[in-house]
Amino acid sequence: MGDLKNPRWMWLKAWLFLGIGTLSVGLVLLRTRDWQVAVFLALAIWAFCRAYYFTFYVIQHYIDPQFRFAGLLDFLRYHFRERGKK
Repeated sequence: MGDLKNPRWMWLKAWLFLGIGTLSVGLVLLRTRDWQVAVFLALAIWAFCRAYYFTFYVIQHYIDPQFRFAGLLDFLRYHFRERGKK
């Protein structure tokens, strides 16, 4: 499968991800009806978003501008390769 290049399909993909996430959070909260679960879920989502930002923006723009990646597996290869050099 090739790279996604059509902006309309990219927007659709983004909206689908947002819909899946919203529906999933809503179903978890409907099932548990617990404010602590809501807080923990919000914290987990926030933390994973920050980790994603670090992985795909901070490394490329601040730590190693030469690094290019296509996904999390590329990041893990980079991480272990750089760790092995030290």
